[in-house]
Amino acid sequence: MPSAAERTRTLVQTTCSAVLLIPGAEGYRPEQLAPEARAVGPDGEIFLLYAADAPPVRAATHAQADELPVVLELTDVAPVSVPHRIRGRAWVSGRLTCLPGVAERGRTMLRLEVGEARVDDLWGMGEIDAEEFSAAAPDPLHAYETELLQHLHAAHGDRLRELTGLLGDHATALAPTRDVAPLALDRFGLRVRFSAGPERCFDARFDFPEPVRDVGGLRRELHRLFEAARG
Repeated sequence: MPSAAERTRTLVQTTCSAVLLIPGAEGYRPEQLAPEARAVGPDGEIFLLYAADAPPVRAATHAQADELPVVLELTDVAPVSVPHRIRGRAWVSGRLTCLPGVAERGRTMLRLEVGEARVDDLWGMGEIDAEEFSAAAPDPLHAYETELLQHLHAAHGDRLRELTGLLGDHATALAPTRDVAPLALDRFGLRVRFSAGPERCFDARFDFPEPVRDVGGLRRELHRLFEAARG
């Protein structure tokens, strides 16, 4: 199971939506508070790229003592159509500052020094301190997850439906299963959402025998999983 710190770090480094919650900036539209790009630095700091005239840049520029308390809110939405599509949220709080001299073409880079974080997702809830966040690494499949899930959903729906045979009593309780969709994928396994209607669904987790390290290993484990379901 991935740690809370790893899950949070993965969300920060994926393309899931993010907004910066700033004291006194409640009247702005979400898109005005969303960074154009974000990255994690070597010491666990988060770099956020904004237009030079964006509200977060103005707020950080005029902050007292050159530090502004903020919260980066991330919302993770499943890349395929499923009931209850939000997979999780994370909140990373800390101090925001402008990076002097790091600006070009009307853009400004901001630095979020992480203080603590919290995640609430498919695995449960967890709290993370700055050291845990800095030491964690994102899931090695995070850059490919969206494409892989969409491919499974579009091209291998029949193989996903065969996984029903591995569910035992759950399959009987949910019959007839109407929809089967891949919900999440990481180095530990595949999570699938089975549905017999908008309010009758459950998730099943298919763990790999060993965590995979790359896409090649993932393909081998998925092949074994589908063969087990078919057999």
